[in-house]
Amino acid sequence: MRESQYSQIGIFDSGVGGLTVLKELYQQLPNESILYFADTARLPYGNRSPEEITQFVREILTWMADRGVKMVIMACNTSSALALETVQSEFHLPILGLILPGARAAVQKGRRIGVISTPATAASNAYLNAVKEIDPTAEVWQVGCPEFVPLIEQNRIRDPHTKKVATKYLEPLLARQIDTLIYGCTHYPHLEPLLQEILPSRVRLIDPAKYVVTAAEQELEILGLKSSRLPLPTRFCVSGSPEKFAQASRPWLGYVPVVEQVSLPAIAAPTISLETLE
Repeated sequence: MRESQYSQIGIFDSGVGGLTVLKELYQQLPNESILYFADTARLPYGNRSPEEITQFVREILTWMADRGVKMVIMACNTSSALALETVQSEFHLPILGLILPGARAAVQKGRRIGVISTPATAASNAYLNAVKEIDPTAEVWQVGCPEFVPLIEQNRIRDPHTKKVATKYLEPLLARQIDTLIYGCTHYPHLEPLLQEILPSRVRLIDPAKYVVTAAEQELEILGLKSSRLPLPTRFCVSGSPEKFAQASRPWLGYVPVVEQVSLPAIAAPTISLETLE
């Protein structure tokens, strides 16, 4: 197992949202080499069905496993909510999701918890269930925000339309007098300056990216896989346009990355036999 200590950590998202997790990896685990995949050809994930999301995740994980990653972080709340448990049982490598680390952090900060997320994550009730499992007395309200990811991918964060949309999404949560807000999508920390203009200062903001990377560090230490030498440059891969991703990520990375376009393997979805159903 020590032989794979210096292998890459794989992280993936539908687009630039996962860069918030990448930033935390750089800060908390500076010696780790990273393979970043953005499934930009099929963005956004938030309006997809659970079956589609799970199949996309299988394809991404198969591609990453073929490249010898030692761990995968789902830098996508929608994938974490809809596919994590299924693929953890199908792949023989550590796979971490965002929901549980984010929920744990939220219940330590407040009692009236709001969640903004993609419609698919909201419909899954993943954060609601995770928070209630940790603390049944906590109150949780969720809002699906379908316009956020496209606006962020288009770098329209300072567009007046984006503030109008954000105000609309936050209104029902503010009416509930939330004291804590979970970013239920890794894209949303990019909106933090805008959200802080709308939210009262009492509302604590929870970015699950910070806490999933803390969990990743603990897992690497337990498995004896934490790197102790300087990392290789991060490898960026996409399923869509490399040029578009390179330009979209520039504001968050501070430079224009070298981006490769890759093709994911065609993976047949597991079939359920009649015997299994019986």
